[in-house]
Amino acid sequence: MRGFSQVSGVGRAAVGVWAVLALGSCAPRTSGPAPTVQASTPVSAVSFYPHEPGLGWSYLLEGEPTTTTPYVLRTLGPTIYAGQNADALQLTGRGADQTWYRTFSAAGVQLLGLRKPGVNVRLDPPWLEYPAETGWKVGLNWRGQSGVTISGDDGKVQAQGTLNYSYTVQERRPVDTPAGKFDVWVVTRQVSDTVGGLFPATQQLWFTPYVGEVRTPEGLLLVRRNFTTPGGR
Repeated sequence: MRGFSQVSGVGRAAVGVWAVLALGSCAPRTSGPAPTVQASTPVSAVSFYPHEPGLGWSYLLEGEPTTTTPYVLRTLGPTIYAGQNADALQLTGRGADQTWYRTFSAAGVQLLGLRKPGVNVRLDPPWLEYPAETGWKVGLNWRGQSGVTISGDDGKVQAQGTLNYSYTVQERRPVDTPAGKFDVWVVTRQVSDTVGGLFPATQQLWFTPYVGEVRTPEGLLLVRRNFTTPGGR
């Protein structure tokens, strides 16, 4: 994965961040992962929007062989981010190291910001990534605007601007993946900003309650997880 560009200027700083967020062809590929120690997390209950500490998901880019080393997303548990209570989720593997800070409730999921080595991206007000649990339906649309502040580990601000986002629930349908069969909500996400393009303009994601993202906005497809919910979901 490409690192954050050590250059000045709002546009260049944003492009550097996006170079890391775009989990694309820059990622090295291997013929297959070496045997690894696996852990299974017993859970008596998983939330509609899963975030319990210890949960884990493994992802590959669509089209990659299943023997390719995966990206792994883990829930790290409660923490403090920008003075607010949040839950941290970290993505690692193949050079990636990125942590998202979110709040979860029946009212939805909000993104407060994200970090990677040398870069902190703060969103104010938080970005509403998912709606209220009871709000899901085909045709549902939500949108919003957040201020963006990009800073380094030293706290020095490198860029500031605004970010606009819009989501539309396109359909609900079954999909068959390496991780199993899921009934997913298909969502189109559109993003624009004034700091050079932090995120791709249009992406599609798949979400399943009590499972999480079956397809992420970065085009990663779920291949396995370390938990099941009661009833075998």
